[in-house]
Amino acid sequence: MKATTAALIALLLLSQPLPAEEAPYSPPVRDTFPTRVYWGDTHLHTNLSGDAVFRLGPEAAYRFAKGEQVTSSTGKPAQLSRPLDFIVVADHANNMGAQISRRYSADDETFKRSRLGRLWAEALDELLANPDVNHERLKTGSLWPANRNDVALRHPGFRQAVWDLVTSNADKHNDPGRFTAFVGYEWTSNIAAQHRVVLFREPGETVRQLLPFSSWDGPQPEALWAYLERYESETGGDAIAIPHNSNLTFGRMFAIDDSAGKPFTAEYARTRVKWEPIVEATQIKGDSETHPLISPDDEFADFERWNGWAGKEDGGVIWTGNRVRKRPHELIRYEYVRSALQLGLGQAQTLGVNPFKFGVIGSTDAHTALSATTESNFWGKTMVAEPKSDRATQAYSVLNWEMSASGYAGVWAHENTRESLFDALRRRETYATTGSRITLRVFAGWDFDLDDAHSPTLAKLGYQKGVPMGGDLTQAPKGSKPQFLIAAARDAEGAHLDRIQVVKGWVDATGETRERIYNVAASDNRRIRANRVRPVGSTVDVATATYTNSIGDPELRVVWQDPDFDPRVAAVYYVRVLEIPTPRWTAFDAAFYNVDMPEHIPMVIQERAYSSAIWYTP
Repeated sequence: MKATTAALIALLLLSQPLPAEEAPYSPPVRDTFPTRVYWGDTHLHTNLSGDAVFRLGPEAAYRFAKGEQVTSSTGKPAQLSRPLDFIVVADHANNMGAQISRRYSADDETFKRSRLGRLWAEALDELLANPDVNHERLKTGSLWPANRNDVALRHPGFRQAVWDLVTSNADKHNDPGRFTAFVGYEWTSNIAAQHRVVLFREPGETVRQLLPFSSWDGPQPEALWAYLERYESETGGDAIAIPHNSNLTFGRMFAIDDSAGKPFTAEYARTRVKWEPIVEATQIKGDSETHPLISPDDEFADFERWNGWAGKEDGGVIWTGNRVRKRPHELIRYEYVRSALQLGLGQAQTLGVNPFKFGVIGSTDAHTALSATTESNFWGKTMVAEPKSDRATQAYSVLNWEMSASGYAGVWAHENTRESLFDALRRRETYATTGSRITLRVFAGWDFDLDDAHSPTLAKLGYQKGVPMGGDLTQAPKGSKPQFLIAAARDAEGAHLDRIQVVKGWVDATGETRERIYNVAASDNRRIRANRVRPVGSTVDVATATYTNSIGDPELRVVWQDPDFDPRVAAVYYVRVLEIPTPRWTAFDAAFYNVDMPEHIPMVIQERAYSSAIWYTP
């Protein structure tokens, strides 16, 4: 009886409301900051793309991203070791749905009347029957400007039918809290290859009120931004454009004049930064962080560098229509993320607005429907580059070995939903990896303690005392220098870490852009002397495509203070994390198929992560 009475008293006490001033006991209830990184690919093509010459459609793309086994276009089983958290099927707006219209019956009669449609259907059938055929004919169905006059493919009824299919597929596979399928597409301008992925925050019923805006509707980025403005005003929704492959834009992606050749205005800068808060820094068609010609003092600058459709040459080349042209060295600085961040500081001084204030992500740009970036599980750029014994030395416009197994987007968000992930992209709380799932936290502030780096509540301290990646530091307290709280952990299925570096950019008194790379943490108790650290070494056995985690560290944490800080000078900082050397996908191919690779093909790689920047403004 006494026990029963005590239980009743306890129940009554628990049922009483808590005092208003008492905070919730559970930390997740109290915390208002994101505690988890979500992994995804914002740039994947299916057979709805006019240049995606393969069998797999959106259904297979979503299933594969969720971790299911699928059969590739060449008939091989394929599966991720771990599912992704989100994906954007970003098929080209130009000729979207052309090659598969017969299979989906999307305004089929209109399509059959198209000369281009008939040519494409014939070429596609030929390829599907024999994947090794000469596929020059397949270019009849791609994005070449000559195809823009094929009005049947641009018929509003045909385009609406395909767009309804795209948006419905995304809604079907979107599972809030478990898997996010964004509605999106690629705007593909042939003016210096200035491509963007358009990503929407809203569900299909909202997005399909407007047809996708293609480069045939407007080939200049300014026209795309006007379309996004119209989408916002007509639907009440929100969208962003994500530039990619800046490394292949002949100096145009981050040029400091607009499409008409006029200098930026403050209004132009505000418009650009509104619609393009994120840039794709790494993908299959090469890494866009930096270039040896931009960063000659950076020993890690020459990474997965791909200069153009004709391969690697001094200074680089770029495919432009039907010709290959030399890229002048002076244009390189307008093509890479690092130099663009520096150029943005200079523009901010002139305009009062920074047009290149963007965060970074990685994505694949795979045209296989397979978002696979692991070196041992790389499915190539296209169907003809899927795994086989001689794929490395074959070519589809470019030699396959030059393609990089990259990359993924890491997004710090509150939950796995369209709204939460999109908002994180908007605020630039994101980072890029070249394919591995490195966990990376970066904060900047003025009063971090050295012990904060080793606190189990590092993230909480970071938000309390500073700003996360993508954020801003303003006027420095007198006598203070910015401090960076950085924590990086290895991919649970990947390699140990080599080091953490901070990359700083600024504009000097003469108006020249400057950069400096600081080694701020190194594995294996290696000492950093005069900003230099000895190489981590390598355990890679190329012959067997293996390595060990006997070198490097599983985790690196540090509080670093800028020793060269000038409170009068605006600066931009981002973090680069390097893994220890591991076998490249070409080494895995050689070992699996027991073939010898030509000596010029790289067989070892150092995977890495790039954080979004943090800006200091006096």
